[in-house]
Amino acid sequence: MALSSFSSVFAFVITLLLMQRLFESATCNDCFTRSRAAHYPNSEEQGTDHGACGYGTFGATINDGDVATASDLYRNGLGCGACYQIRCIDSELCSEKGTMVVITDQGSGPGDFIMSRRAYAGLAQTPYAAVSLMALGVIDIEYKRVACSYPNKNITIKIDENSNAPHYLAFVIRFQQGKNDITAVQLCETKNFVCKLLDRSYGTVWTTASPPRGPLSLRMLLTNEEGDEQWIVPINDIPRDWKAGDIYDTGVQVN
Repeated sequence: MALSSFSSVFAFVITLLLMQRLFESATCNDCFTRSRAAHYPNSEEQGTDHGACGYGTFGATINDGDVATASDLYRNGLGCGACYQIRCIDSELCSEKGTMVVITDQGSGPGDFIMSRRAYAGLAQTPYAAVSLMALGVIDIEYKRVACSYPNKNITIKIDENSNAPHYLAFVIRFQQGKNDITAVQLCETKNFVCKLLDRSYGTVWTTASPPRGPLSLRMLLTNEEGDEQWIVPINDIPRDWKAGDIYDTGVQVN
């Protein structure tokens, strides 16, 4: 009888451990996912100065040019600015750490990423191994999302060249930090606090016709992988006399 009770308890404990393991594997936000990656076919070491995120030339140089296009991870522009740690599988050619890239464009390829040549070569252990990886063209990888970090950089916005005060305002959010998505943006008049919800035109380009007047307070809704939301209000306002092409420092960093 005692032996039977012990067996039942042991079986129950094993079942709980298996259930916990399955739950952890299903909800793991820090696990690597297997996929494939290619590199840009052109000769540019860094990223492209155009693309579906709307970064322009900034998209070629952010993160020192370690950037990538994404397919499904683009998520209709929500994935722009997200950071991913990528490492390749070949133990003879690939480094253990791999490369951290920023999503700056949308593109379809043999896997989830088309990387800049600089970022792709950074997957290798040595420069000689990088030559071999480049020759392969497409490689097996694993990746996970990580927090973006830009030391000594605040989130900034660049007013799009197509903006026309006071009738139309469009801007791009740069140096997106942490692991959060920017899911909504508002502009509020600083005097009467009337706010207007902006539209995501494409990528990370936010637009509004007939924008609020005067100095404007920017509000960004950050959403994490668990769906938790938080409104962030930067320290600095957009000035009353904003102009197309201008860049404004929000004065805020998000860990």
